Amino acid sequence: MREPLVKFCGNRSLSDVAKTSSSDATHLGFIFVRKTKRCVRPELVGRWVKQIRPKQKLVGVFVEPRMDVIEEVLHFVDLDVIQLHGNETVSDLLKIKEATGLPVWKVIHHQNEGRKQMDLFQGVADGYVIDSKVKGAHGGTGVRFDWEAVPEYRDLAIEQGVPCLIAGGINPDNVGELLAYRPDGIDLSSGIEENEQKDLSKVQTIMKEVEQNVASFSRH
Repeated sequence: MREPLVKFCGNRSLSDVAKTSSSDATHLGFIFVRKTKRCVRPELVGRWVKQIRPKQKLVGVFVEPRMDVIEEVLHFVDLDVIQLHGNETVSDLLKIKEATGLPVWKVIHHQNEGRKQMDLFQGVADGYVIDSKVKGAHGGTGVRFDWEAVPEYRDLAIEQGVPCLIAGGINPDNVGELLAYRPDGIDLSSGIEENEQKDLSKVQTIMKEVEQNVASFSRH
């Protein structure tokens, strides 16, 4: 079993970035969605990244963004991936990919239509994040969905040749349960926080669980 992708999202301070980037996570996420508590200004993120120089790939999270909003972020931050959390269409993804030249991940909210959504974006989305469906929220709710659905999402993504990360309600106490379903990747935000700041011990616990789980599967 190869190691799953690990994305630590919702970084909102220099201290957060210092903690998450010290880990062996593969991706760090920043939320550029106004009126959300983890929203960050691109010029600040640009400064933090220049100061710390994280080895991880940088993911910018947006909800139905205008191109000028994405362009402003890219002016300050060299993103590696754009993640779309709203009701974007296939056409929206194509336009953003063409304008930026960057891979785009699409968030799919777990529900009965999850498989249809992945079929719809096949050949266009460069990856998926499966998150809980919570009324009035696009993500970051800390609510988990039924993880028995994880293998189906993972296998659909494998068929499409793209990664698929699982988000929503993951924390140090339950990540082992999720990893047993062998997801392609995991995406955490509130689950590695204490008092709305990233918590280094939680970050380290998550990475330890990932390493132990990979080693366990490799032995079998």
